[in-house]
Amino acid sequence: MTITISQQALNDLFQETVERYLRSASLTQHPDPDDPLDVMYKYPQPLGQGYWREIKLRQGLELTIGDLQLRDRMVTKHPEQERQDIQYHFHFSGRHEDRRASIGSGEYGLFGIGIDPHRTCDCSDRQPYLEAIVHIKPEVLYSFASNQAGELPPALQPWIGQLDREHYCRRGNASLAMQRVARQIVQCPYQGIAKRLYLESKALELMAMVVVEEIEIWKGSGESYSLKPDVVERIHHAREILLRKLDNPPSLIDLAQQVGLNSRALKEGFRTCFGKPTFAYLHHYRLEQARQLLETKEMKVAEVAAAVGFNNQSYFAEAFRKKFGFNPKTYQMQRKKFF
Repeated sequence: MTITISQQALNDLFQETVERYLRSASLTQHPDPDDPLDVMYKYPQPLGQGYWREIKLRQGLELTIGDLQLRDRMVTKHPEQERQDIQYHFHFSGRHEDRRASIGSGEYGLFGIGIDPHRTCDCSDRQPYLEAIVHIKPEVLYSFASNQAGELPPALQPWIGQLDREHYCRRGNASLAMQRVARQIVQCPYQGIAKRLYLESKALELMAMVVVEEIEIWKGSGESYSLKPDVVERIHHAREILLRKLDNPPSLIDLAQQVGLNSRALKEGFRTCFGKPTFAYLHHYRLEQARQLLETKEMKVAEVAAAVGFNNQSYFAEAFRKKFGFNPKTYQMQRKKFF
């Protein structure tokens, strides 16, 4: 069964649920009694079960955590509206899609400021939804990223956009480091001021990782002016497939077939867009992910190697040493000593 509902009707159902909460002495909207800016909204029972939790960390920086199970597939009709903040959506599980993006488990969506056109969002009921969203206002981004002239780096300027134009939108595969930080957000062990400091640091850490990816993509796009937009889009899709399958990547021929290019076009285009051959890029990415995981101090070297797709631990150690100058274990121990 499919439920079709307008955004306004969905908002009305949420409001009814909130009012029911307020009338009940046995239910609370505040999961953290020491923080009135941490509010939980129960999901309307006719549509599913679970909650949305909104945490205002500071002026212009908020977190939303959604944990719910839909009763049926749900199609929501959204009117045209203005996006006035930058949003990073990370999905642990669950899938939804509209005409601009399809986001599922282990993936993220990045949305800028501007017009969010009329659209229909299709949400699957096959998996429970667990999602973490960072909302950041332009003034907060400017406070971190602007230069002396008050300008953002060129790679980030599309995030701000213009309120009379369609907003920036990009879907990506979350790195292992992104997944780790997002998990720390939803599993935050603190309350009160400690919780707020912890969550703000994690929200900004996530945004820092997104900034690194945006700069990398921007540098590549500056060199890909000679490629047709459709080809560039297919090459970026190929990159997403590679990063989604770190442990078992497809061959160059299979990858080219999946994105609708011949292997030569993919090989040359990948180097043009990202500065490295396809599998050299994958190798570099795996090692960077391994380095970040070793810095968490939570995994053994063998576990890190397997997580980023190295089946041979000796080869992993050799590749890591060649890139970073240390054996993985030595690197991990030094980081522990430093911190």
